[in-house]
Amino acid sequence: MTAVRYAARPVEQREDKEVTATKVGAWSTSLTATFLTDPDVVASVLPPPLEPPAEPVVKVGISRVDLGRGLPPFGAGTFGVAARHRGREGFYPLLMPMTTEQAVIGGRETFGEPKKLAKVALDIDGDAVTGTVSRMGVTIIEINGTVGAELPPPPDEERLDFYFKFLRAPSGEGFDDDPWLVYCTRDTDTRAHRAVAGSLVLRDSRFDPVADIPVLSDVDVTLSERRSQQSGELIERVPAAQLLPFAHQRYDDLSPVGTSEAKVG
Repeated sequence: MTAVRYAARPVEQREDKEVTATKVGAWSTSLTATFLTDPDVVASVLPPPLEPPAEPVVKVGISRVDLGRGLPPFGAGTFGVAARHRGREGFYPLLMPMTTEQAVIGGRETFGEPKKLAKVALDIDGDAVTGTVSRMGVTIIEINGTVGAELPPPPDEERLDFYFKFLRAPSGEGFDDDPWLVYCTRDTDTRAHRAVAGSLVLRDSRFDPVADIPVLSDVDVTLSERRSQQSGELIERVPAAQLLPFAHQRYDDLSPVGTSEAKVG
């Protein structure tokens, strides 16, 4: 009989052999912009038990990830605010745009990452560099700049992101269980790191309101080649009632509440 690939697999074939950027330590070229914002704005977007950071830093990243092995590169982004939990400093991503379904599903189902399908592009032409993220007809993030001097590579380090892992209940009301707070750690090494004289534009969108986060300082932009391997850990259960007011961060808001007219009115 012809093998049926949907059929149950024996133990020796059930090892996780999925080729992902998180497992193989894929190299990426990353354009990163950081700036300071209003601390009250940061505090307003952090679900408990996350707490406001010492500094209200926002990090915006646009990357081209090369998995190798004959697979095409894909685009990846992040838009996150600094946060802390139990004295540990990290970032809480509000949006992680990805160009492939595999990158979205793997991150959301495994770690609880707030990933969405998007057009993510990083273009380098000589010393000119441009990174864009577009969703639902709007280029919500754009970084433009001129690549400058080589910088000392940052030391190899472990970076921490905070995620919430949950699923909406089949009834359409609430979650099907109390969510988990997840620590996602990335061991990162960098082989190239350059300064960029650049600018950042955040455009308004009812689906991805990144423009609600004000830029209140100079924007620091760098271009790096680096690779990371990440792992996740379930830290604690979070009462559903605490997270429900923030659940819309992960989904495209189709209600009138999400429109700019509703917010102004």
